[in-house]
Amino acid sequence: MDTTHADNRMDLRWRWASACAALGLWCLPALTLSIPKGLLPFGLLLLASTLLVPLRVLRATREIGRPWLLVAAAAVVPLLVALASIHMTGSDESIDGRDRLLVLPWTMAWAWALNPPRIMLWRGALAGLLAAAALALVQVLAGASRAGGWLNEIVFADVVLVLMVMAVFCRPPRSWHWSAFALALGVLAILLSGTRGPWPGLLVLLLVLILGSGWRSRRSRALLLGGMVTCGIVLLVSVPALTQQLRLSELRRDIERMDHGDHNSSAGARLERLQVAAGAFADAPWTGVGFGEFDRAMQRLPACRGEAGLKIERCHLGHAHNDLAEWGATMGLPGAVALILLYAVPLWLFMRLRRDVTLGRLRGSASAGAMMVLVFVLCGLTQSMFAHQTTTSVYAAFGGLLLGMALREARAAPGGARKAAPKPR
Repeated sequence: MDTTHADNRMDLRWRWASACAALGLWCLPALTLSIPKGLLPFGLLLLASTLLVPLRVLRATREIGRPWLLVAAAAVVPLLVALASIHMTGSDESIDGRDRLLVLPWTMAWAWALNPPRIMLWRGALAGLLAAAALALVQVLAGASRAGGWLNEIVFADVVLVLMVMAVFCRPPRSWHWSAFALALGVLAILLSGTRGPWPGLLVLLLVLILGSGWRSRRSRALLLGGMVTCGIVLLVSVPALTQQLRLSELRRDIERMDHGDHNSSAGARLERLQVAAGAFADAPWTGVGFGEFDRAMQRLPACRGEAGLKIERCHLGHAHNDLAEWGATMGLPGAVALILLYAVPLWLFMRLRRDVTLGRLRGSASAGAMMVLVFVLCGLTQSMFAHQTTTSVYAAFGGLLLGMALREARAAPGGARKAAPKPR
C-alpha cells in the first residue's frame, strides 16, 4: 500500500509539473512584453515545476549527454571570462545580468524532461504580439514619439522580432493565416518603436519564409519577393509619416553630419563606438578595459575627457551598441571567443537537429531556434544584446526551451533517436 501511495503522489507531482510547464511555455512569449517584469511568471513556473520533479530534470542532463554539456559550457564560459576580467582589471561591475545565461542549460534539461507542447509557445507568441502591437499603438496615440512598452524602444523591438520567429516556426499545421496575422502585428509594433536595428533580422526572416516556403516554382518565389520589396519601397516613398517613424530622414542627416566630422548623432555615435572598441581591443587584446567598463574606453576620445565629457550623452551609454565590439573591447580576445561560442554552439546543434525532423523546412523547434540565434546575431550588429537583462534572459530561456524540444522532436523522428541523444539509462 505504501508503494501505491508513493506512486500516486509521484504521479500527482508529475501532472502538476507538466501543467506548470505547459503554462510556462505560454507565459514566456505572451507576458514578456505585455506586463512589467514579464519574465517573472515564467521564472516562477520554471522553478516550481523543477522542484516538483527535480530528479527527473537532473536525470535529463545525463540522458541528453554531450549536447547538454556543450550548451552548459557555452553558458558558463562567458561567466568565467567576465569574472576573470573583473579580477584582472579591477572593474567594480557585477555579473548580475550575465548570470542569467545559466538558464540556457537549465531550460534545455527542463524541456527535455517535461516535454511541454510546442503549440503553447506558438499560442503565447500570438498573444504576446497582439499585446505588443496594442501597447505600442496606445503609447504612440498618447503622444509618445517611439513605443517601447515597459522597456526601452530597442529592446522592445528586438523581443518583438523573436516572438515573430516563434509565431512562424512553432505553428501547428494549417495555421498560416494566424502566423501571417502575427507577422503583421510584429511589423506594426517594430514600426511604432521607431527602431532600425531589427530590420535586417526582419528582412532575413521574410526572405527565409518566401524562398523556403516551397510555394510553386523558384521563379514564382523570386517574383513574390521582388513584389514585396517594391511595395515596401513605394510605401516608404509615398507615405511621409512612415519614413519619419522609421527615422530614415534622421539617418540621412546623421550620415551628412559624419561626413563633416560630427559624431554626436545616433548613427555617428555607433560608428565612433566601433572605432573606440577597435582601439581598446588593440591596446589590451587579452584583458580589454574591464567587464562592463566600456565607458573607460570612451575616455580615449578628447571630447569625453574631463568635466566637459560629463555633459555629453554619448560618452556614458555604458556599452558599445555592438555585441562583438562590446565583448572584445571589455574582455579582450577571451570575451570575443566566449560570445562566438554562445552563438555558435546552439546554432550548430539546431542545424544538426533540423536535419532529423520531418515537419518541413519552416516548422519545428530546431528551425525556430536556428532563426532565433540568427536574429540575435543580426540585432547584435547595432545593439549590445547581452548588456540588457531582458534580452539576455530571452536568449537563454527561448534557446534552452527550443533545444530541449528540438532534441525530443529529433528523437521521435524515424531513425533520429541515436542522433538526438543517448538513450535514457
